[in-house]
This record gives sequence, C-alpha cells and structure tokens, in this order.
Amino acid sequence: MLIQNPRGNYSFLKGISPYSAGVVAAPGYEVEHARLFPALPLERGFALVDRHLRALGRPRQALCAMELRLPQPLSFQGFADFNARYVKVLESWGIFEQGLNPVARTNVAPEVHRFSEPSLYGFSYTLPSQHAAKTFVVAGAGELPEGSLDPHDVVRRGDTSADALREKVRFVMGLMEGRLRGMGVEWTGVSVSDVYTVHEFCPLVAREVLERMGPAARQGLTWHYARPPILSIEYEMDLRGCRREVLLSE
Repeated sequence: MLIQNPRGNYSFLKGISPYSAGVVAAPGYEVEHARLFPALPLERGFALVDRHLRALGRPRQALCAMELRLPQPLSFQGFADFNARYVKVLESWGIFEQGLNPVARTNVAPEVHRFSEPSLYGFSYTLPSQHAAKTFVVAGAGELPEGSLDPHDVVRRGDTSADALREKVRFVMGLMEGRLRGMGVEWTGVSVSDVYTVHEFCPLVAREVLERMGPAARQGLTWHYARPPILSIEYEMDLRGCRREVLLSE
C-alpha cells in the first residue's frame, strides 16, 4: 500500500511501527542521501539530521530514511525495546503520517570494528527538484515475510547451509522486487544496492542477485560485513535510487 505523505513530499509503502518498507519522492522533489563520516551515536546523529534539514530549509517531516548501526544483533524482544525508543523520537518530531511511521530504515550490526552503542550511519530526505526521474529508498529487509516480527517466520531459521542461504537470498530478492513494484519504480532506477551478511554468498551473486537486477548490476553490489539486527536472520538487502549523495560530519 503506497501512502502519500504531503508534509514530507514523498509517498511510502506501509510497513510496521518501527519503519516503512520504502519511500519514493513526490513529483517536483527528489530523495537525497547523506552518509555520516564518521557515524555518530544515535542522539548526536538525530541532532545532526535536525541541523542539516534546517540548513536546507526543510522541515523535519522531509526525513524519509535512516541507516542505523548496532553493537550486536538483538533478540526479537530486544529489537522491540530498541524500536520503542527510536520511534519515540520520530513521534516527538511530528513525523508520523495517518498514525503510521513513513520513514524507511536499515539497521545492522557490523561484525568487525563493532560500534559501542547504537549509531547513525546515514539518512535520506526530500528536496525540491526539477528532475523527472523518480528517486527512492527501499528499506532493509531480511528473510522474514513482510509485516512479520515472529521468529518462527524466519526462512530456514537456524540453517546456514549453502542450500538454506540460497533460499534466503532468493526470498530477500523477492522482497526487494515487490517493494520496487509497490513504489512504481524498477531496477533500472537503482543506483546503490547493499548486502548485509557475514556468510559466504559469493557463489550466489551472479545468478541469484546480479542477473535478477538487470541493468542495475552495472552499478555494482556493496557488501557490508555485518549482521541483520535480529538474531537468527542471516541476510539482508536494501536499495536506493538517488541522483545526489553527500558526506556529512559534526
């Protein structure tokens, strides 16, 4: 379900309370992506987002996607507890639309050089634009069906064999494709494709990922050696199609 968010100048795919499944800029606007260099503890990260949006003359509601980093994967209950604190900030900013969280999100835990506390790695927002092409962000997703936070729904839960990993990769690619269709965009508009896993998935890349990406495969695939945010989920992806990306620091 694609829902208009006129205050933020984008539409979003309905997700669950912590995040939407994806966002696409409204006509006359584009999504711009910013990465923090270095990443900042979450509270300081939110403060930087606020300053950056004000400097651009944009309201808080223009925030459309967040990229977080965790010290380690969480249990399903730990994930729910973290989300409650995170969502409280968005609610205090007046970002919710029709009682729903419109902001897409990726939230992973690097395996090497781990973070000591939850941190902000990057974010996206809308700006006025005369560019005709649609710009968008597809939220991070692992091998868990849309709308579910039930551990029993994890595809091949507890199995990291080559066969299980192939099934997980195929499932996540299906989620990515479904979200692209839901936003009315295609692989041809994807400028960045990210994979998050600590498992050896290289034998699967050509056939299970790049071939399905079509021309977007020419943009490459970025592998983050990181774990999805919930224990027992092993493979995650996100996508975006942006014309402009910037680096920010405090």
